[in-house]
Amino acid sequence: MMPKLLITLDSMRHANTGLHTFGHSLTSELARQGEGNVDLSAYTYPVQLGFLGERASYVRHRKFHRWHLPRQRQYDLVHFADQYCRFGPQRISGKTVMTVHDLNQVHELPADSPKLARHLRKIGDKIAGVDRIVAISEFVKADIARFFPEAEHKISVIYNGTDASHAPAGHAPRFQPPGRFLFTVGMVCPKKNFHVLAPLLRAPDMADVTLVIAGVVKEAYKEKILQEAARFGVLDRVVVTGPVSQHDKDWYYAHCEAFLFPSLAEGFGLPVLEAMHHGRPVFLSRFTSLPEIGGDAAFYFDSFDPDHMSAVLREGLARFDREDGAARVRRHANRFSWKNAGAAYLDLYRQVLA
Repeated sequence: MMPKLLITLDSMRHANTGLHTFGHSLTSELARQGEGNVDLSAYTYPVQLGFLGERASYVRHRKFHRWHLPRQRQYDLVHFADQYCRFGPQRISGKTVMTVHDLNQVHELPADSPKLARHLRKIGDKIAGVDRIVAISEFVKADIARFFPEAEHKISVIYNGTDASHAPAGHAPRFQPPGRFLFTVGMVCPKKNFHVLAPLLRAPDMADVTLVIAGVVKEAYKEKILQEAARFGVLDRVVVTGPVSQHDKDWYYAHCEAFLFPSLAEGFGLPVLEAMHHGRPVFLSRFTSLPEIGGDAAFYFDSFDPDHMSAVLREGLARFDREDGAARVRRHANRFSWKNAGAAYLDLYRQVLA
């Protein structure tokens, strides 16, 4: 009899987020590779019902699941696809696996913050209750082991995947820059640190360049970005588009001068590899997991001083052209695939069930 697997995807409620990309891509691969070997069910909000077709069953999210999950005994294994599920492993009688995407709060909040203490207690209860933990990078694994050393023996690292995707021929995004442009994408919020990019446009060789920032917008932080742009006299060349479609995102990746990602806290950083699949130069901060994911195929800002960042961008673009950087970044991105990730998760499920 095929083992019954439930994977929780309630964090896929909002598109244009890393958790949505992770849930959709991984579960699609699990459905493909596990067909005939795993009886797959997906726990989703109504907006995602049916996204796997007939390769899976669907369990609709309900508010009362926080306290009671009907039919939970019918599953041999429940995979919490992130650490934010509305119900915890205490509701489950079968085996459990949880993917932890980051402990970013420990890098964003003061060590004595009551908010951080509450967060660590909450995630600690979940970590203690599951049979196995998957970290999406070695950096995340080290964070978990540092704050929850008793769980170190049950942590595995399975990297996220990325698969090359391209906008259809002739496609144009809703906002099309008038000429050369720099691109970044992600939740427009303080930890992404996008406001430090505006000063790059004041360099003489960037006088005709636009900065395009795409993603779900936190309005207060958008105002900070625009204030910085105004302070450096480049407000007319900074555009915050809001959420964009996958085709729009692929168009921006394919046509940008460079992809910039100065984030302060990342468990993985999928956009880094998505940009590399398009053969684009990638410039990153050195914080949290980004050096691990970007490797020696990316360029790095050692500080957010505007003059330093401009020099890194200028020298990096020259080196990228001189050393056939497009081939190098594509080779690097090809090391990470959802096919590999799906196979690793299915192998982990077999280990846990055994």
